[in-house]
Amino acid sequence: MPYRAEYIWIDGQKPTSKLRSKTKIVLDGEDPPIWGFDGSSTEQAPGSDSDCVLNPVFVKPDPIRGGNDVLVMCEVLDTDLTPHESNTRAACAAAAEKYADHDPWFGLEQEYTFFKDGRPHGWPIGGFPAPQGGYYCGVGADEIWGRDVVEAHTEHCMNAGLDISGTNAEVMIGQWEFQIGPVGPVELGDQVWMARWLLYRTAEDFDISAHLMPKPVQGDWNGAGAHTNFSTNGTRDNYDAVITACEALRRAHDDHITHYGAGIEERLTGLHETAPWTEFSYGVSDRGASVRIPWQVHREGKGYIEDRRPNANVDPYVVTRLITETVCSALES
Repeated sequence: MPYRAEYIWIDGQKPTSKLRSKTKIVLDGEDPPIWGFDGSSTEQAPGSDSDCVLNPVFVKPDPIRGGNDVLVMCEVLDTDLTPHESNTRAACAAAAEKYADHDPWFGLEQEYTFFKDGRPHGWPIGGFPAPQGGYYCGVGADEIWGRDVVEAHTEHCMNAGLDISGTNAEVMIGQWEFQIGPVGPVELGDQVWMARWLLYRTAEDFDISAHLMPKPVQGDWNGAGAHTNFSTNGTRDNYDAVITACEALRRAHDDHITHYGAGIEERLTGLHETAPWTEFSYGVSDRGASVRIPWQVHREGKGYIEDRRPNANVDPYVVTRLITETVCSALES
């Protein structure tokens, strides 16, 4: 019996790409093939030469439709089957292959904000909720909005076989987080993008939208980030490599900030558990630093670091590529 394959890809919108998807009916026993789409409608091609190619790279069971249906994460190619200029996965894969001997692992903490009726979910009409304080990891109908969506999304990720490792309510009301990893650089990108698609699609059924904007509400409210945890076989073995990684990220700070998500200056202000975007710092247990060294890593003399700079709207293929290239090249020198 034929099955449905939901082809998912990243469009060419700037400064922040969006997810797109469409359904293909595939014959029983066949794998999802290369397919095409109208790139002129996704800012990836002119109308006079509009064809773009979807190349399946990551296939998982579709937890929403069930049965034999699948979700198909695709990379975008030009018609000569070379990577499209919007294809950030190809460069990530090249970096992962180049530094494979370092065995880089990533875990990403994806923060996001629910919106309902044009305002953050749980916010009163024409006013503000109580100040931040009780919402983080909170419980109760006066603290939490959207848990039903979060529970459904978590189950969908698990049933799809994604490496989701946790969820929690975040500091601002209506804001949540899920974590993916630890996995390799390319796998992290594949899984985060698919988990984002599942989040948006799950929220549809509740008439709620999920957003990755880095500063959803101006003022004394937390922004939304994508804190990225990273280790190599070197950092997992000795503390000197941990410090080498931090110093390498210091030297590359400006380049990373440029690629860590649009609107980063709105979120990285030095307030609300952030370091200023114009400065770089690292420290043990310091959530006001650019990079945090967890206390247990300092105590045990080995482990991982947390880059707290990436925005919620960062491209995970880009952040894993940059960190892999920056840190692994420094560990080799």
